[in-house]
Amino acid sequence: MAHLLHIDSSPRGERSHSRRMTREFVEAWKQTHPTDTVTYRDVGHQPVPHVDEPWIIAAYTPPEERSLELWEAIRISDCLVDELLSADVLVVGVPMYNFSVPSTFKAYIDQIVRIGRTFALDPEDAENPYKPLLQDKKMFVITARGGSGFEPGERYGHMNHQDPYLRVAFGFIGITDITFIHVENDEHSSASLAASIAAARAQVAQLVAA
Repeated sequence: MAHLLHIDSSPRGERSHSRRMTREFVEAWKQTHPTDTVTYRDVGHQPVPHVDEPWIIAAYTPPEERSLELWEAIRISDCLVDELLSADVLVVGVPMYNFSVPSTFKAYIDQIVRIGRTFALDPEDAENPYKPLLQDKKMFVITARGGSGFEPGERYGHMNHQDPYLRVAFGFIGITDITFIHVENDEHSSASLAASIAAARAQVAQLVAA
């Protein structure tokens, strides 16, 4: 039995393509794996706080030395990290905003990339001081984009800071098995958008079955 962490980051509601596709992905997964469990986190509609100075002090203070105020400063971060650690599979909906991710999802990433919890630092290792602490997790990222042509070698490939950033950020903490599913052309013709949604649904079906 596996545990899924389902995260949405779009500020949209029913008009959100990424929300619709993550919901369909999880529903299909549950049909194929009925005993698996799911935790849902909506950072698009219920944003998590940005990192501030008390957070930084708390994160770099040994647990046994933290005051009650410092524990409170990273309470939400601890909850988010615990959710992440308990998950075997991540299903994440992330629209492309200005060639990268929404600020709500960047805030989530800043909350979960935590020294001593999701990565370790070994100053004595000059060649590789940072050590990822997560392993054996699979991540599916469903993006929604206004246009198309963002793959390597395509006309806007050099402007795509979404896929590479997510691979680096999550790879840094040990999540390297990442599959992307793209819904594109939201700003173009209804036919091209419909074709992209159909292709994404076919990919979801194939991935869930596998």
